[in-house]
Amino acid sequence: MTNPPLWKASIALTKLEAGDAAAALELDGSAQAVLIVEEPFADGAVVEALYTEAPDAAYLSRIAGRAVTVAPLPDQDWIRLSQEGLPPVRAGRFFVYGAHDAGTVPHGVIAMKIEAGLAFGTGHHETTALCLSVLSELARERNFRNVLDLGCGTGLLAIGAAKLWKRPVLASDIDPVAVEVTRENARANCVAPLVRAVTADGLTNPILANGAPYDLLIANILAGPLTQLAPSITKALAPGAMLVLSGLLRNQEALVTSFYRSLRFIGRRRNGPWSALVLEKPGR
Repeated sequence: MTNPPLWKASIALTKLEAGDAAAALELDGSAQAVLIVEEPFADGAVVEALYTEAPDAAYLSRIAGRAVTVAPLPDQDWIRLSQEGLPPVRAGRFFVYGAHDAGTVPHGVIAMKIEAGLAFGTGHHETTALCLSVLSELARERNFRNVLDLGCGTGLLAIGAAKLWKRPVLASDIDPVAVEVTRENARANCVAPLVRAVTADGLTNPILANGAPYDLLIANILAGPLTQLAPSITKALAPGAMLVLSGLLRNQEALVTSFYRSLRFIGRRRNGPWSALVLEKPGR
């Protein structure tokens, strides 16, 4: 398959400033990947974001608070290449690695080989790792039979749920490329019979609607969609179901939680500026 042309936005700043700038570009939601490249022996860093269409440099400069330069990239799979230098990730019981880490998987873990392609979610972002840790904790107490990963990206969380509970998992994403990446990763991790990936916007798709009610729903998306989808997400939960919400910042916790007032707040997990919320629908 021919790779789509990509554009790179770059911001030069200090290491201390890089996290906030990267978070601003990620929260915008239009970047395919956001990376921080640090200088090993200096205080400098460069935040790089990859786009399938030329972004507006002036707009990105406003949201990042720094001057942003935009340039086209040659026809290469830059998102996949960018993942090759990333180390494996330990999150809860999970060990997430790429093809370049073959042979380094330790004993006693749930191993997942994930290639990003043009989809988000290799476990390196704090929100993905937070969700994996939450799933590991939930598996100690509960056995889920009907799971939905809403906004699946690479399918990492859906694959993790399938490996934990050995049950069918439904995975959905608005991006058909992400859905295909999820299917490829499910095959690579030997859970293709358990993971069904579909292209869907929200929960109105008939497959998602017919699959409800869910006893576990994971939505690692952004604060805006989490608030907009709150009524349909809450409706799709079975009594006693668990809900994991992430893709939000600490200062967005109260806002997002306010849209799920009918659910019982169980707890939160935090990593840097990012959060994951765990809620339960009453009824059990």
